Amino acid sequence: MASDAPATHTPMPQVILGNGNRRFSGVTSTLLQVLPHQMESMEIAVLGSAQMPSSVRTLSFFGALRLLRRAAMDRKPVVFHARRNIEMVQALLLRRLGASTLKIAFTSTAQRYHSRFTRYLMRQMDSLISTCSAAASYLDPPPDQLIPHGIDTSRFHPRPKGEPPHREALGTALQIGIFGRVRHQKGIDVLIEAAIPVLLERPNWGVLVVGEIKPEDAGYVDELKRRISETGLSERINFAGLQPFSTLPGFFRHSDIVTALSRNEGYGLTVLEAMSSGCAVIASTASAWPDIITHGENGLLVPIADVEATRDSLIQLVDHEEARIAMRSKARSQVLAQYRVEDEARALCRWYQALIREVQ
Repeated sequence: MASDAPATHTPMPQVILGNGNRRFSGVTSTLLQVLPHQMESMEIAVLGSAQMPSSVRTLSFFGALRLLRRAAMDRKPVVFHARRNIEMVQALLLRRLGASTLKIAFTSTAQRYHSRFTRYLMRQMDSLISTCSAAASYLDPPPDQLIPHGIDTSRFHPRPKGEPPHREALGTALQIGIFGRVRHQKGIDVLIEAAIPVLLERPNWGVLVVGEIKPEDAGYVDELKRRISETGLSERINFAGLQPFSTLPGFFRHSDIVTALSRNEGYGLTVLEAMSSGCAVIASTASAWPDIITHGENGLLVPIADVEATRDSLIQLVDHEEARIAMRSKARSQVLAQYRVEDEARALCRWYQALIREVQ
């Protein structure tokens, strides 16, 4: 449960972050990665305790309301940062119930047109932000600014020089990886269809699929495995299943090429994690990936669901080790320069502080 100390003994948060989903999700992961860095420079609390570590200050709805009413009496502005519809609703209720100095901000990452209800909620916000050009293109009016997600570059880092790759799951010398829940939306079928002719001619390469297979996607996966079996590649195209969060960096580090071939995607941290881990990357033009990748320099871009273009890109990297080496070096450098989680935290805190100054 959220912890609420008596209002008179509780320091006033400058920012309250919404946490309206009790289940772990990509939004939760983003919040957890950026939060420690935000807490270094601002007083922050989270509305809802689900998935939050003990080091994070959490509030119940009514605990937040007590604090925010006190802030209103003292004319102290507080920012509420929402990332989901339920969080926008919570923030609007808090303001209606007496939190008159509450500034509400919303981050939109969806690459689709929002429902009428979501658009209604967004019109009540004091500020809108998005994470990439594709998501921003669905907003009218446009967002106040773009703040891309960042990643922990100390966690996702290249394999140290001299450390041999681990290929136990495949038994091949070189590995192509794809990460994420195994379903049609993620384009696993695109990779497999593109890779089959490549692998048949290059016995030292294999494909590793890392991600959860839910019951509703079992038929899709069974069809993929049937196709793989027909080609005799069952030992070189392996489904590793859902892996613990703590082991994922290792799977990236020991992949030579990582593909991200989603048909649609919210933001897609996989590409940044792969680039930071020293992998050559092939990505579809979904998500934020065209913002991140400069084709031919720090990665390759392919049209969505284009098997032939994906196969051509695989061949380009599989057959030219020097191209892979040059690409992964530039990829790591770009992540360090632009996409660290510390950079995201600083940009968000600057955004919060600007909203606070509007009230003061």
